[in-house]
Amino acid sequence: MRIAFVGASEVTVATARLLIDRGHEVVIIEKDREQIEELSEELDCSFLHGDGSKPHILREVGPEQTDELFCLTDNDQYNIIASLVGHTLGFSRVVTSIRDADFETICRELGLEDVISPVRTISRYLADIVAGVDILELSTIIKDEARFFNFVVPQGKENPISELDLPQEARVVCFYRDGRFQMAEEDARLQEKDEVVILTHSKNLADLRDRFQPREEDK
Repeated sequence: MRIAFVGASEVTVATARLLIDRGHEVVIIEKDREQIEELSEELDCSFLHGDGSKPHILREVGPEQTDELFCLTDNDQYNIIASLVGHTLGFSRVVTSIRDADFETICRELGLEDVISPVRTISRYLADIVAGVDILELSTIIKDEARFFNFVVPQGKENPISELDLPQEARVVCFYRDGRFQMAEEDARLQEKDEVVILTHSKNLADLRDRFQPREEDK
């Protein structure tokens, strides 16, 4: 696979090193030429000097030949802009890193599907370690086009799970009520503020967001 990174952050370097060891082709876009010179001595990959949020720079990477575009700088706004440009240019998958949770809703409204929050991910992982849970097992289970989607039941939308009328290749696997895990029985009735977890094909994500995570102006 061919993977491109916007920004030579610590996360980028660590991830790139793993991907290179696994035989993937890696391209790193970075504005700081001195940083490129330093990293070129330790990473066996390609580097592109320039602003990764600019269309002409991302075009040089080759959207049609690139499987993933990771926007992993230390600046949330920069990552969002680079991700939007990447989507416009036709990268098949764009992953956006954000540190400020306030940007999550904005990313969703902008159509950015793959958003990660390193701080939240690490904090949850550490909490799971304390609880004796190996969350890394999940990465070996969710493969190919399988994705998880979750939403919170709003007021007035309390229905049995069987009446959600989900698209094909989408199933409710569990839900959380007052923070407690509940199995998703078909006759279970969802309540306000329940957090519902759906396992689905990636093609259904846009439809599920439109139905269960509407933008403010659509409510």
